[in-house]
This record gives sequence, C-alpha cells and structure tokens, in this order.
Amino acid sequence: MQEIEPTRYDFSSAEPRWQAEWEKAGCFAAPDVPTGGKPKYYVLEMFPYPSGKIHMGHVRNYTLGDVVARYKRAKGFDVLHPMGWDAFGLPAENAARENNASPAEWTYANIANMRAQLKRMGFSLDWSREFATCDASYYGQQQQLFLDFWKAGLVERRESYVNWDPVDMTVLANEQVIDGRGWRSGAVVEKKKLSQWFLKITDFAPDLLDGLKTLERWPERVKLMQENWIGFSQGAEVRFDLAAPVGGIGDVTVYTTRPDTLFGMSFLAIAPEHPVAKAVAEGNAGAAAFIAECASQGTSEAAIEAAEKKGFDTGLEVINPFTGERYPVWIANFVLMEYGTGAIFGCPCGDQRDLEFARKYGLSVPVVVAHADDDVSEIGAKAFDGEGVIVNSGFLTGLPTGKAKEAAIARLEELGVGKAVTNWRLRDWGISRQRYWGCPIPVIHCEACGPQPVPADALPVTLPNDVSFDKPGNPLDHHPSWRHVACPACGAAARRETDTFDTFIDSSWYFARFTAPQAATPTMAAAVNHWLPVDQYVGGIEHAILHLLYARFFTRAMHKTGHVAVDEPFAGLFTQGMVTHESYKDEQGAWLYPDEVSKQGELAVHRVTGKPVSVGRVEKMSKSKRNTVDPTLIIERFGADTARWFVLSDNPPERDVEWTEAGVQGSYRFVLRLAKLVEQIGAEGTPEAVEIYGSEAKKLRQLAHRTIAAVTEAMESFTFNVAVAKLYELANAIGGLNGEGADGRAARFEAAEIIAHLVAPMMPHLAEHLFARLCPGAGLIAANPWPEPDPALLVVDEVTMAVQVNGKLRATMIVPAGRGAEANIAQAMEAVSTLLAGQTIVKQIHVPDRIVNFVVKPS
Repeated sequence: MQEIEPTRYDFSSAEPRWQAEWEKAGCFAAPDVPTGGKPKYYVLEMFPYPSGKIHMGHVRNYTLGDVVARYKRAKGFDVLHPMGWDAFGLPAENAARENNASPAEWTYANIANMRAQLKRMGFSLDWSREFATCDASYYGQQQQLFLDFWKAGLVERRESYVNWDPVDMTVLANEQVIDGRGWRSGAVVEKKKLSQWFLKITDFAPDLLDGLKTLERWPERVKLMQENWIGFSQGAEVRFDLAAPVGGIGDVTVYTTRPDTLFGMSFLAIAPEHPVAKAVAEGNAGAAAFIAECASQGTSEAAIEAAEKKGFDTGLEVINPFTGERYPVWIANFVLMEYGTGAIFGCPCGDQRDLEFARKYGLSVPVVVAHADDDVSEIGAKAFDGEGVIVNSGFLTGLPTGKAKEAAIARLEELGVGKAVTNWRLRDWGISRQRYWGCPIPVIHCEACGPQPVPADALPVTLPNDVSFDKPGNPLDHHPSWRHVACPACGAAARRETDTFDTFIDSSWYFARFTAPQAATPTMAAAVNHWLPVDQYVGGIEHAILHLLYARFFTRAMHKTGHVAVDEPFAGLFTQGMVTHESYKDEQGAWLYPDEVSKQGELAVHRVTGKPVSVGRVEKMSKSKRNTVDPTLIIERFGADTARWFVLSDNPPERDVEWTEAGVQGSYRFVLRLAKLVEQIGAEGTPEAVEIYGSEAKKLRQLAHRTIAAVTEAMESFTFNVAVAKLYELANAIGGLNGEGADGRAARFEAAEIIAHLVAPMMPHLAEHLFARLCPGAGLIAANPWPEPDPALLVVDEVTMAVQVNGKLRATMIVPAGRGAEANIAQAMEAVSTLLAGQTIVKQIHVPDRIVNFVVKPS
C-alpha cells in the first residue's frame, strides 16, 4: 500500500474554526426548561475570580468539567454547563486605590480578557448564561434573597468582635492581619466590637451535619472537614463559684466535653473579653495591658492557634465543685468569647494546649487519665487526650472515660452546679464588610424606626460610580449623597447601610441563578427545580469548608423561603489536584519564571545571561515564586488540545500534576501523530463492507470495542488518565496494523472513527478534524452520539496464560478462553517440558485463564 502523506495538522487554524462551528450550531446552549424528555445533567466548575489572566489551575479545573459535559451530551443528556465570574472583592478595590481607576472598569476589563482566554480553550460552555456577581441584575436578586431570609427569621443584627485597622478604618479578614498589623497600612490591629449583620446558619447545624450522610458522591475527606467545622459535641456546662466575687460577679460557667477530668483541674482560663476579665481590668493596670495586647491578634481560631499561648494571672480563684479546692483564674489569649461560654477549665494531663500553658506558667499537672487503672505515670511532653481509664478522681476512679462522663454529669446535676449540654462549634455567619466593591446590604437605618428593609420595588440598591478612594475606610461612608435616603416606614431622614456583603454570599447561590439567569426573581421555579442539584461540581480542596458549607446553608435557606425545592446543592463533588512546577532562583536569590530558564540535562542556566540557576522543589504554581506557566503561550505554541490532553494524562485528576516541557511536547507529538494517522486512513476513502475478518483485523476490532467500554468506564469514574492510556494503546494498534486487504482497511477505518469519538471530550478540536476527514457530511462530532461497543467483540476468545515452575514464570501460552484445566495443563507441560525433565511434579495448580503452576522437586 502506498502511503499518502497528509498535510501537517494546523491547530492554529483548526481550533478557532471548530469553535465557530459549535457556536453557529448552538451545540452547548441549554434551555431553562428542556422539553425533549432527555435526562438532565448539570456540570459546574467553581467560577473564577477575574484577576486578569487564566492560569494552569483554571485549565485543569475547566478541562475536567468540560470532559464530563461533552461526554454526557454524547450519552444523550440535556447538559447545563454555564460560566460566570465571582467578581466582587478586595483586589479590585486595591487596584482602584493604587491606580486611581474604577473597580468596575478594572473588573470588567479583566473579565473580557479571561473570557477570550477561556474561549480559546474550546470549553463547551453555555455563554448565553454568563453573568458576573457585580452585575446589578445579579446582586439585586441577592438583595431580595437577603430580605426574604430576614423575613423568615434567618437574619440578625448584633455586636461582634472584629479585626479593626485604625488607619484604614476597616475590618480586616484574619488573613489580612500579619504579625498583629494591617497588611496594607502596617497599623497595629485592634480587636473591636461592631454592630454586624449575621445569617443564622446555626439554625441548620443539625441538618447540615446529617445531610453529609446523603452525599455519597463527595470525597470522604471533604465530608470529614465539614463535620469537624460544624463541630457537634456533647458535654456539660459547669458552674465554678468565685472564692471572692468581682464586679458583682460571683461565678464562671464553663462548657466542657470532658467533665470526667474535673479532678485533674489545674486552672481556669477566661477570654480577654469575658465580663470577669473586664471587671479585673478596671482595677488592675497589668490586666488591662494584657487585654489590650490580646486585642491586637486575629479573631479566628486559626489565628489564635498559631499565636504564642499567653496568660495573665488575675489573682482570683474558683472552687472546684467536686473537690472544694481552689484554683487560679487566668486571662488567656487562646480562649474565644464567641465559642462555648468564653471560659475553660484547664486539665493539663488530658489536653495538649492546657499542658503547654501549665508548663509555661509553672502550674500543677495532676494525672487523672491513664491507659489502665494501674498506669498512673507522669505526663511527659505530650498530654494523654485519648480514651482510657479515670484515676485519682474520687467517685470516678476506675471508670472508663465514656462511663465517667455520664457519672460526672449526673453528679453535677445532682449538686445543682451543672447540666448536660449539646454544643456546636459552628457559629453564625457574620456577613458585614466595610468595603465599597461588594453587594450593598439592602437596609435603611432610621433613628425612630430602627433598621428597615429596602422596599422590593426599590431594588436593586446599586453602588454609586462616583466614589473616591482618597480617604481611608469605606468610600460609601463619605459619599456626599448615596447614603442619605428617606425611611420607608415613616418618611423621616434616614441613612443607607454602608456595609456590603461578605463576598462568600455571592458564590453561595450562583449555581441556582445559572438555571434562569434572566429571571425577574432570584430563581424561576420550573428551571431551578429541573436542574438542581448540580450533578457534578468540580473545584479545589481549598474550598472544602467555607464555600461548600455556606452554599449548603444558602440552599436550605432558599428552600425555606420558597426559592428552591432541594436542600443539597451539589449531588457530586470532585476536588482536583494542583498543577505544579519546579521553581528557579538566580545567583542573587531572585525568583525566575520558567521561560527565563534554559535546561540542558541537569544543568539550568539563565536564558539571557547564561549564568547558573538553582532549581528548587516542585510545588504549586504561584505568582510569588514565579513558577507559573502562561496558558496563552502554551495554546499559541502547541494548541488548546495539547494543553487539555496533558492535564488529563499521567496522574489521576484528584492528584497534583507536574507541568514539564517534555510532557507537553509528548502530548503535542501524539496530537500530530493521531492527526496524521487518521488523515491517512480517511484519504483512502470509505472501505467496502466486509463480512469475514482475518486474525489481525479481528484483533484490532476487538481492541477498539473494548476501548469503547474502558473509556466509557473511565468517564463514569473520573479516571481520565486511564482513558488517556487506553487511547494511546488503541492509536498504537491502529498504526501497527497493515492496511492491506479489505478487512484490514475496514478494521482500521472503524477503529479510527471510534478513536475520533473517544478523544472528543478531551481533545474536541482534533476530534472534529478527524471526524470530518473520515465522515464528511456527517455533521459535528459534538452533536453525534457516544459509540456503543459491539457485545460480540467484547467477548474474550483467547487469553495469555502464565506457565510457572515453583512459582517462577517460565513461559506463556495463548489458549482459548474458558478452556478446561486438563487441556491447559497438557499444553503447559509441553511448553516447559525441558525444565520438568528429571523432576517430580508434586502438585499442579490451575487458575482458569491465568496460570498453570507446576510444583516440583528433584527425582
């Protein structure tokens, strides 16, 4: 057969051409309420923040989702696969301050740039549903949701402690407090009490916990992280009487999950904001100074856990209700007023934090928990915080910890100094932010009437465009007119709420809005109830707690207020791994981008200067270490399909993938090889029908149909790297079959058409190119169904069996599948006859279709 040399595949012209064809045909548009009777499938990747450029994490995330979307369409589903932008937030406001630009202009310019980049990747997105959370048409509906939640009793306004920057005059997130100072101003941060708006997520705490049991297609580690964050615990509230009252306060109440360890008490610690601490500070300058120092650290548990544990001895004592003994009261920087009761009793032998605190300040460490009742050894550097037996504890001694808890609670209730309590770590969600670039909270404050909801016909409350960032703090506070309005209840002069929503709210319901993004209400019942829940959600593990928890809460709140009919927003969740790369430094220790480095084997040098470059470890791509790769450059050099194929290759998608130049070039070579192979087959024309296939042609057909089954299984199980491996194998087999003869040409053509369909979810542009060469006039492969394997060709008629002698492989043989032991043993014996000569066979082991093993000993 004369080889026909095809034209080299030109991705730079092919990819935009096929993207235009998809758009022209409306391949990816989904109606709000489909009427065709197909099953629905909603695929959604966590939408991006418009930073200005997509990165390789975006490429991997959206490629994973796109593979699912394209596969499900081909399998006959109505697929919803939308895209939008999580567009409010501090970076736009910072850019406005630094560049004297409008946050809106900065944001929408970034969106335009990133939209163009994403479109170059060929994702099968329904762009007609696109919105940004900073669109008034979106956040106006969000304001309506808030007012509905308020009416339903899910909103509350109260005072709460926050991180306050006294120079920028704004609340800071804990991540923005660095070494006790504001990340931007450098001012010492204060812990300040402000009136804040809260969403009552705690109303749903039991349901949020129980709901995790229904999420069968969520990673177990994500469910465990959520479970720990919700933090259900059973314990006791215990009242400790003060030996001498202070400021009119005579006792301190503690919540504890370990009332069984009360005999091991060493101290009692209270939060710096506790009423007792404040009473002490009124007459004690040292206590006041310590409380002020504590106010300069973050308010979150993470910030407090990371800080050095410090305390101040108040000089007060409390009385242990079981022993009558007195113990010192300390103010401690690691006790939070917002958790429990703002006070703990310290049992150093059973809690690591308490142990470190006791050792630091020379407090006693009595042993009350042991592995067994005769094991009362001293506590070393590590506390014993597990289950065990109670020792040295009066009426509790000898009891296992579980029984001891029950007995301790019973005695506390009998004494009238305590009771059993169920507690939750979860706290209500403070949603107030002193920011301009966020959704305005739709509330009007009236001196006479109090906080009033903005009337529905006055929504949306839009942000003013004419704001100035030349003063510290929130520009809405010093806008000359925006905040001045009439009270909707009494008509008197009033003022708007100038706080804006926490941007987590924006991403807590966007998946519902996507089902009908043009609706005049937050959701359209027919659409949202058809599409929700999201069948497959894809995103990073870094969002495993807050975003997912808030979205689950919001869905329940929307259900309660009649906006959706489900409680769980995401039926399936997949958390992909990161894209990693080596990091590089020059001789001065400055970070270098990968394209600034030339590698020759193990040697790395600066591409311009030729000077040596030190190669660091492979780690997550980040701007700070410059180990990033610009996807746009990859697309220009190798094409979008190469980038897609690479991020799907090698590693399972839940694991990290290392971006290497060699790996990308290997993927590109496969793209070109497959294009050349299939173009050659297509150039031969459609083969004649064949009824009888020879051995080699039949083997190729069998492999092709088994590949359909294997790739289908990989698609269903999210093991796309397995699909990639199977497709490499099929491509090699197609290229390895000599196309001479009608049966060979027919088998090659069939296998080529199959591989075009199977690569389509992963390399959609190339697939269209291949399909057009093979089946001109058959339409777009994106609109064609997924291939089904021929059951007859899935039947295995021959297998390769191993022949072993004393467990060591000595030969292989091809035998009919399912053949009996007698025939297989006879053939195996012949295959290793020279090795068996002079040996005594003591045992013959036959594993059907797999192994024959002869156990022998010398005669």
